[in-house]
Amino acid sequence: MVIKNGTVFLRDEKFCQADLICDEKIREIRTGDAAPENTENKNPSKKFLLGGLQEPADRNEIPDDQGEKELQREVIDASGKYVIPGLIDIHSHGAVNADASDGDAEGIQRMAAFYASRGITSWCPTTMTLPEDELLSAMHAIRSFAERENTLNGLYASCLGVHLEGPFLSAQKKGAQAGEHLRKPDMELLRRLHDASGGRVRMVTVAPEEDADFSFIREASRLCTVSLGHSAADYKTAAGAFAAGASHVTHLFNGMNGLHHRNPGIIGAACEAGATVELICDGLHIHPAVIRMAERLFSGNITLISDSMRCAGMPDGEYTLGGQAVFVNDGKATLADGTLAGSSITLADAVRNVIRFGLPAEQAIRYVTSVPAAVIGADDFLGKITEGYQADLLILDKAFKPEVVIKKGQAYRLE
Repeated sequence: MVIKNGTVFLRDEKFCQADLICDEKIREIRTGDAAPENTENKNPSKKFLLGGLQEPADRNEIPDDQGEKELQREVIDASGKYVIPGLIDIHSHGAVNADASDGDAEGIQRMAAFYASRGITSWCPTTMTLPEDELLSAMHAIRSFAERENTLNGLYASCLGVHLEGPFLSAQKKGAQAGEHLRKPDMELLRRLHDASGGRVRMVTVAPEEDADFSFIREASRLCTVSLGHSAADYKTAAGAFAAGASHVTHLFNGMNGLHHRNPGIIGAACEAGATVELICDGLHIHPAVIRMAERLFSGNITLISDSMRCAGMPDGEYTLGGQAVFVNDGKATLADGTLAGSSITLADAVRNVIRFGLPAEQAIRYVTSVPAAVIGADDFLGKITEGYQADLLILDKAFKPEVVIKKGQAYRLE
């Protein structure tokens, strides 16, 4: 495949005019002069081919030194469009009336298809605080989908691994988690869940005050990324947890104490530790001014997440999350008592939101590509447009809306 004339988000994480040559991997990048963000089609006489696949009419349509073999390649003309890595969502519970905690492999597949149709090429199914048998069932279902996803026809987001958001959380900051199923951090339970998933647990969220000597955090961090969240920890406790091996924060500002000038808590400790942090950018969970503040505090270490639930891609109404009723009205999801639950957005929505809130487009794209890939240890093959990386790409219009998804070198035009 050849992607021509795009404004491409390259490995130095800046936009540049470039052509890409891909099969399942990105094989070659050919750059021209640096292009402005809003690149216009400078060759209006050429037929517009975005999403259309063709054999070039003559050798002038392709790089000259590629020879006859190149003539058989599919060509996408991305003139006036952005080309970025595929989006990576490391914290998403559900969509299209399915949930990662359901223990239903067909539901996982339906979610993966929905995410891909919104520009997400990789994701981490995220489970809730549930009894062990239900968590084990969820692990088996996620494993079942992951083991057969490469045999499926069509477009699906790849399962990069599992994010366990619970059950090792604080009752004081449980949010929409089911308090009756909370447990103290338990390494043996984590190992059982990891084994049931086929070794796919990539991240676990824990309240550090529940891990008195940080022994769980110390050991779990050798297995996966340890994230602090749903926690009332003070600064000293959070700092100790980061020193013991935690490196990430689950939905910063939500499910924790605020940033107080005499008690900086998890937020202050994370800033000093250089931890990566998640932001839910639906415009409901965090005020735009606080998102701009977070950019100043954590610049380069932010990952945008959807924290989406089964209501994503669905109309307003009543749904469930972790066994609790959730009510969605005008896209806002709450428990019966008014507690904010997860969201109904996708990552593409989050990107447009934070750009509208004032973040530079380059930063917004980093926060849904290279940073989440690094958080879960997938940055050696995903999250950047660089030679040798998997050809998971996204073509966006000038409003940053996805138009074409490219998954392992196969192009799919979105409706």
